[in-house]
Amino acid sequence: MQQPIVYIFSGLPGAGKTTIAKELARTTQAAYLRLDTIEQGIQDLCNYKVQGEGYRLAYRIAGDNLALGQSVIADSCNPWKMTREEWEAVALSHNALFVNIEIICSDPKEHRLRIETRKTDIKNLHLPTWQDIFKREYHPWEQEYIIIDTAHKSLHDSCIELENKLKVYFEN
Repeated sequence: MQQPIVYIFSGLPGAGKTTIAKELARTTQAAYLRLDTIEQGIQDLCNYKVQGEGYRLAYRIAGDNLALGQSVIADSCNPWKMTREEWEAVALSHNALFVNIEIICSDPKEHRLRIETRKTDIKNLHLPTWQDIFKREYHPWEQEYIIIDTAHKSLHDSCIELENKLKVYFEN
């Protein structure tokens, strides 16, 4: 059996993170964990304002899948060093590999257009506004990571770039 991998996605809303993460889950057959779905589910089912509970539940679900030898796609904004390290700890505690992947959109005009025109597929999810995104706390990276800039690129091109960078990353 191949060693499972935790693909730790990060990035601001509207950068293309979920679209790329879903495509990677489809092509790798990895379990897909979307923090927005988990947190909105907790809010809807428990009438509870979620803080860090969504991440902690996601870590447990990821651990269950890793224990079965299943790779995991972790899809969240993941803006803090602490959450990035916690995803890494989940991987290491299950003898899995991990890779940090940040998805960005370096063109502010394109990014803003995405934010202002996007729709959600999660019932009751309130999408952030352009102003919300720039008020958001986002810590700089200290760990090794792959960066994919989706500005002026198709999904196909962004996924090919990620696939190539993942090959190099895991060869080292």
